[in-house]
Amino acid sequence: MFGFNKRTCIHFLPVAKGKTIRLEEVPDAVFSQKMLGDGYAVIPSEGVISAPVSGTIVQVFPTLHAIGIETKEGLEVLVHIGLNTVTLKGEGFSQLCEVGKKIKAGDPLVRVDLALLKEKNISEITPVLITNMEKVKSVKIFEGEHVKISAEVNLVK
Repeated sequence: MFGFNKRTCIHFLPVAKGKTIRLEEVPDAVFSQKMLGDGYAVIPSEGVISAPVSGTIVQVFPTLHAIGIETKEGLEVLVHIGLNTVTLKGEGFSQLCEVGKKIKAGDPLVRVDLALLKEKNISEITPVLITNMEKVKSVKIFEGEHVKISAEVNLVK
């Protein structure tokens, strides 16, 4: 009623076991120059990609390489699995979520065959982006191997 219970800080989980890195380290200008939004990336060591936040699945790309999530606070989050993975046309991906489904942070979204990506010389780096940055006051990234939280996002009040 008065906004006392409204969250102004959201913790983003890593989308996979592996190493969290800054977007600036991603070898693709679309991500490293934050053309689509701010966030972080994970270099996965296992092939199950999970939700970084709780919310609703609003988009599953036909090639399964990207998933859109909207949080209850209205943040639009894009999980982009690998770099140039759209060229695979869905090969090596298994869908584990559905558009319209409410999910919790940590729920599995997609299974990806990391060995296939390596075989085809495609990067497994998985950017996680906030695409509506006008709702964001600040983003703090927690880099490293097997971090429990990848990012802390403070919202505009």
